[in-house]
Amino acid sequence: MAIYHLSVKAISRSAGRSATAAAAYRAGCKITDERTGDIHDYTRKGGVESADIVLPDGAPDWSSNRAKLWNAAELAEKRKDACVAREFEVALPSELSTAERRRLALDFAKDMANREGCAVDVAIHAPGKEGDNRNHHAHILRTTRKVDADGMGAKLDTEKAGRKRAEDLEAVRARWADMTNERLRENGIAARIDHRSLEAQSIEREPTKHLGPAASGYERRTGQPSDKRIQQEREAVERLTQAKAAGELERQSRQLDRSIIDLSGDLNAAKAERDRQAVLEVKHAAASGMANFRAQFEQARQTEAVRQQAQQAFEQFKAEQQAQQQHAEIAKEQAAQALAKQEAVRKQQPKRERGNDGPGWSR
Repeated sequence: MAIYHLSVKAISRSAGRSATAAAAYRAGCKITDERTGDIHDYTRKGGVESADIVLPDGAPDWSSNRAKLWNAAELAEKRKDACVAREFEVALPSELSTAERRRLALDFAKDMANREGCAVDVAIHAPGKEGDNRNHHAHILRTTRKVDADGMGAKLDTEKAGRKRAEDLEAVRARWADMTNERLRENGIAARIDHRSLEAQSIEREPTKHLGPAASGYERRTGQPSDKRIQQEREAVERLTQAKAAGELERQSRQLDRSIIDLSGDLNAAKAERDRQAVLEVKHAAASGMANFRAQFEQARQTEAVRQQAQQAFEQFKAEQQAQQQHAEIAKEQAAQALAKQEAVRKQQPKRERGNDGPGWSR
């Protein structure tokens, strides 16, 4: 069964990488970096089945030289954190012949080169001796700038700031799937690949996991399973255990369903009795609630009547007090008037002389 795999990696100076080193390693050749003076010699590297430079139509002759191409890519970038190249790693179908796998990789690279105006370095690697013998794959190294007559030109549209890189990646992934399936059809092979996620394909299974080069290299050197493989196997056992538990729960659920069906008659009767009891409880609660409401209403009414009576008594008492105060004021005023009259009368009477009857009178 053909397996889909396409991953994208940036060859960036910020990670301590260079385009010259990446190209030399993937092609299994020697390249001297003109910018740094470093010599990258991987001529003893095994497993490289082929290495080809793929250029857009009408590209200059100088760009077909691997060392010149990647030195130009390095010299075109001035920033210390520049992305000097981008790598697309793809899995090649083991169902195809060696020649057809190479043709597929080169056609994909040519499509990319003509569409973006870039140069593409395609290195096909054979499966590892100790690994899966179906692991045919290609390292497709692409420049981030267009190829001009005298060197590297403007940045590719897909490398410019503000791009929606997720959409660009989705387009590349779909293009690789389409070209691979077309090549499989041409060769009469029924297998197909799909770039979509398992969820998008409505496939209910766990996605496969790659060990990676470090873990695979450790296993080849030692003959022992790597920690990553042990972890993956442990996770697989846990998933199987959970699946078994889920299956047991499903079985018990089906048995319960059958029991429920068998007891459906009794259940219906029980439901009817439950509903009847519920109606009675509602009626009882309604009656009790109405009685309580009436009692509370009567109590409130009596309380209001007492309050009104007390208010009336208070108003009457206040009126009586005001009347008594008015009467007292009137009596006080009348008494003052009477005193004033008496004083006026007294002042109007003639004064009597002293000693009218005493000595000094003559006889």
